[in-house]
Amino acid sequence: MKVLIKAALAAGLALSAAPSFAQDAVRIGALYPFSGGLALLGDESFRGLELAIEERNAAGGLNGRKIEMVRGDAVDPNQAVGEARRLTSVDKVSVIFGTYSSSLSLAATQVAELAGVPYFELGAISDPITERGFKNVYRTNPTARIFANRMVDAVAEAVAPALGTDVKSLKVAIIHEDSLYGQTVAGYQQARAKEVGLNLVETLPYSAKSVDLTPVILRLKSAGADVVLQTSYQNDTVLFFRQMKEQGFKPKAVMGAGGGYSLRDTMQAVGPENMEGALNVDFTQYRTNPKAAPGIEEFVKKYEAKYGTAPRSGHSLANYMGAKVLLDAMAAAKDLTAPAIREAVMAVDVTEGTTATGWGAKFNEAGQNERATPFLMQWQGGELLTVFPADAAVAEMKTGIGAE
Repeated sequence: MKVLIKAALAAGLALSAAPSFAQDAVRIGALYPFSGGLALLGDESFRGLELAIEERNAAGGLNGRKIEMVRGDAVDPNQAVGEARRLTSVDKVSVIFGTYSSSLSLAATQVAELAGVPYFELGAISDPITERGFKNVYRTNPTARIFANRMVDAVAEAVAPALGTDVKSLKVAIIHEDSLYGQTVAGYQQARAKEVGLNLVETLPYSAKSVDLTPVILRLKSAGADVVLQTSYQNDTVLFFRQMKEQGFKPKAVMGAGGGYSLRDTMQAVGPENMEGALNVDFTQYRTNPKAAPGIEEFVKKYEAKYGTAPRSGHSLANYMGAKVLLDAMAAAKDLTAPAIREAVMAVDVTEGTTATGWGAKFNEAGQNERATPFLMQWQGGELLTVFPADAAVAEMKTGIGAE
């Protein structure tokens, strides 16, 4: 009898410790590529949202209401449209979070805008997503223009000084996969290179589905490229590094725009000795000075506890940070109608250097966060370490590609 009483008491204490939710839950959409070629980073992005939702629910939900996620699998733009329609019209979600891929986001956000449902983009970088005059689309992460400018500026501010040379003596080449992602970043890179007077010797597009990048590499060799700026996904990144080695092409620096350069899987496929020294302008990664990104260490612990592995890239962290900011805005809104959410989002004011990504949050009328800036990282010893700017760095930048 005493055992039963103790068991009942323990169960009662456990229930009292759990948050008490109102009966009506808040339904939100989670629209990512969970299958297909983009699934790895799609799922990694979703994990950041999932952790933010679980954290919020553990603290009492959204003003006492539990948050329930309804997943949508966006393999391609057509499926993104179909899933966005389902989430808005059938599942009746209050908002949609997503999406990682720019082409998927462009398609899905149009559906949400027409339906009058707020869409929170946490990872896609193509600038037009927030340049169409929409009133229900908000983005927390940096744009392609910011990525491109940071890459070009890093050649002058970090690469040339590390090489001990004048930046204008360096021959710079741009290569990019030819979807919206690559085209957008490369276009801004070209414009920025012209502004700052870089010696741009080649701009070479290619298909991300290509099985042979030898022609691209031979063009780079012929042009005598010292610095290569690549915008790529995972498979084409792996192919480029493998064939760069096969062709004996060793530029002074290779720099990626996130994407495939972010992933530990890419480094393992290429080999740490071959990826050594590769630079990457990207969402905040995990080897970043916590003084510039307070909370980053706690996020990694939460991630490892839930998924049993280290984070696969910074996409989960970017989605986590963005979701937390926008969930706070939803909690501050007078209700969950689109106009009320817009008023609350427009009032967000988070100082840079106070979140786990190091970003702040302040949205312009287009819905774009103007306080999100990518850092410069480098693969060193099988780890992706932040090397620039100085306040976020955990290592000094090295020169050259591939272990000697």
